[in-house]
Amino acid sequence: MLRVPVRERHDWQRTAVEYGFKFHTMYGEKYWDESAYYQFTLGQIEKHIEDPTAELHQMSLEVVERVVRDDELMRRFGIPEAHWDHIARSWQQRDPSLYSRLDLVYDGINPAKCLEFNSDTPTSLYESGFWSWLWLEQMVDRGALPRAADQFTSLQEKLIHRFSSLKAQQPGETLHLACCKDTEEDLGTITYLSDCAEEAGITTKLVYIEDIGQGEGGWLTDLDDQVISWMFKLYPWEFMFREAYSPLIATSDVSWLEPVWKSLTSNKALLPMLWKLFPNHPNLLPSWFEDELGQANVSKLVKKPLFSREGANIAILENGNVLQASDGPYGDEGFIYQAYHAMPKFGDNYTLIGSWLVDGEPAGISIREDTSRITQDLSRFLPHIILG
Repeated sequence: MLRVPVRERHDWQRTAVEYGFKFHTMYGEKYWDESAYYQFTLGQIEKHIEDPTAELHQMSLEVVERVVRDDELMRRFGIPEAHWDHIARSWQQRDPSLYSRLDLVYDGINPAKCLEFNSDTPTSLYESGFWSWLWLEQMVDRGALPRAADQFTSLQEKLIHRFSSLKAQQPGETLHLACCKDTEEDLGTITYLSDCAEEAGITTKLVYIEDIGQGEGGWLTDLDDQVISWMFKLYPWEFMFREAYSPLIATSDVSWLEPVWKSLTSNKALLPMLWKLFPNHPNLLPSWFEDELGQANVSKLVKKPLFSREGANIAILENGNVLQASDGPYGDEGFIYQAYHAMPKFGDNYTLIGSWLVDGEPAGISIREDTSRITQDLSRFLPHIILG
């Protein structure tokens, strides 16, 4: 695993405009960064990332099977009791999912360690599935990379294939895709997913979360009063559970992407549950619930809210003292603690790998880096290649 400096394409910003990549720079800070790329061997990808990703995903499903059958565990996951039965039904009938992402620490030598699962509202999809591949094609065509260079990404292909299979389960239905207003990155994500769904022959319609209403009979409707029967929502389940309209989640007869059972796999309480079920697994880090902290036998810990997005409200502790922390609105439902594991550092940059799954199958990786040990929404996104 190498970090290789490289000259940027002279026209990449013009190309970004051409292809609708509007959030390559956010708040005046570079988000897409092609001044370097990460290089892996095929063996590193297949043995150290792809295989563990598939195994970790299956392990997470075993946790769901346990939790939906245990009221005390549902409480530990901070799920409001009013939604327990709906979550259990969603799991028991295996409501279909679309995609997920695992965040992994990997240095190219030692086993990858799972920091967390992002299985409800993961972003950076467009840049992983399309934009990075376009970078690779253009760099190879221009002679800046060898023709043997490849990339671990089948994300777009798998998304289109998955949408094709979901279409057969929702014949003739319009797929609504929703995010909040004034979120350029989220809008870019659902627009990309819309393009993939349209490629699979599905009729799609974008709607903002704030514009969804309640029609007669308790149906959810868009601004054109069209009933919403099938929806991908880039809006966390834990937020939806606490909205005034939350009773409609179970009664409005919407087929949700992601399904409501993924409120468990996107929950940080998954991490101590995995450690209980699979202690000493090479791709897991020791993790504990708050009331189990006395069992922790390490001096350096990471404190994480049960519900947290984009690295918010994370604290790195040593012997109880805060070494580094991030702000944010989360934490009311409680925290878990995970053994600290250092990310690889290249120069001033700490590096995190996102490992994608579509319908439970590994589908590619994304690379984020930051001068901070806490990866957040503005951390830079870099391309990668496979060579050797």
